[in-house]
Amino acid sequence: MGGLNMKYEFPKDFWWGAATSGPQSEGRFHKAHRNVFDYWYDIEPEAFWNRVGPNVASNFYNDYRQDIALMKEIGLNSVRTSIQWTRLIRDFETGTEDRDAVQFYRDVLDEFLRQGIRPVINLHHFDLPIELYEKYGGWESKKVVELFVLFAQKCFDLFGDRVKDWVTFNEPMVVVEGEYLYQFHYPNLVDGKKACQVLYNLNLASAKAIEAFHASDCAKQGGRIGIVLNLTPAYPRSDSEADRKAAEFAEEFKNNSFLYPAIKGIFPEKLVSVLEQDGVLWESTPEELEVIRSNTVDFLGVNYYHPFRAKARETAFDDGGSWLPEKYFEEYEMPGARMNPYRRWEIYPKAIYDIAVNVRDNYGNLPWYIAENGMGVEGEEKFRDEEGVIRDTYRIEFLEEHLAWLHKGITEGSNCFGFHMWTPIDCWSWKNAYKNRYGFIAVDLATQKKTIKQSGHWMKKVSRENGF
Repeated sequence: MGGLNMKYEFPKDFWWGAATSGPQSEGRFHKAHRNVFDYWYDIEPEAFWNRVGPNVASNFYNDYRQDIALMKEIGLNSVRTSIQWTRLIRDFETGTEDRDAVQFYRDVLDEFLRQGIRPVINLHHFDLPIELYEKYGGWESKKVVELFVLFAQKCFDLFGDRVKDWVTFNEPMVVVEGEYLYQFHYPNLVDGKKACQVLYNLNLASAKAIEAFHASDCAKQGGRIGIVLNLTPAYPRSDSEADRKAAEFAEEFKNNSFLYPAIKGIFPEKLVSVLEQDGVLWESTPEELEVIRSNTVDFLGVNYYHPFRAKARETAFDDGGSWLPEKYFEEYEMPGARMNPYRRWEIYPKAIYDIAVNVRDNYGNLPWYIAENGMGVEGEEKFRDEEGVIRDTYRIEFLEEHLAWLHKGITEGSNCFGFHMWTPIDCWSWKNAYKNRYGFIAVDLATQKKTIKQSGHWMKKVSRENGF
């Protein structure tokens, strides 16, 4: 790779943008229902950093005009956010909408369009309505799959005239891992059998929403629909067969269990046979599998933050507890890895190139984009200069390194059409709340005053020059 002083030019009409979500930015103002995180915060506020919950978030509900103007000011030409199921829908069973919420989302979309920013709209960002968890078991239930499709259809009908780019789910694997395996999202279960059923049901829900989309006016008017997956490429500790097999299973479970159905319309054969032999395979019907087979995505969004390093198990797996994918691998902490100390995530920019090549070679070179990339840093206030600007040069360097590797993938033929950073404006981040900041634009929580960071000024130049 050349030095970072060379010029990286990106394809014409490249998306330079950022991503956020409804539950992390809007606040709970005038919201008819609670999602699982609203509920968890209400019953256990101490589980959240500094007891800061989603009630206000970054006040996008009230500030959206000023916020979108700031996004325009830093040169963003596209922004992904989400429509909240718990805000839009009054009655989940009938899909009856809340009129005030319809008006709010129309106003937001109109403001994006007025400012010349392309809105990319996601339908689910970890924000399952708590009522549907309590009544049906949430994503464990195929009834909830049907209700989600009803919600999706409502969104297509109401907003399809304004939105051309839709996303069914953001990081569905995080729902599986956070809620059912590793206890970092409510309801904090450890249940491998349920986890696998949820994994299947999320894939089915995505395919059924895609089917509904392709039957809608949105598709006829040139709209398209995709999914956003968090990919953590799995690298083996060594070239030994045991380490390679461990990394292969980690790749099958963590990445291919959603990539395959989304793009190829099938589940990985090896994964299915292991889950079957272990007695945790999901329940499916031939009709459902046909829906998945025939309703694949038009494009892919990839969230990339860090790699996954795997090694063959060195300790026996405890078969007395729940099934876990770790039965077949252990996480390997590579000596000397560069780490983001605030998140304990490895910084490994080359993986973004490996993803580009993987999509090119193994997934039909489908159109795709980086839907999230970025770094969370604690205590950014200490980097404010005398003019009040946060000097986040570390973020600029992080982005430039990742973009350089992405550029290499594009020049070698990978069909990548954009790059979105997480996030435009510092937002509420689940249990972590505002502990680590990610935005181009800072938020003072006490006053809700928003100021552009150095990285925001950098982004404006990158967007204007279509490279750096």
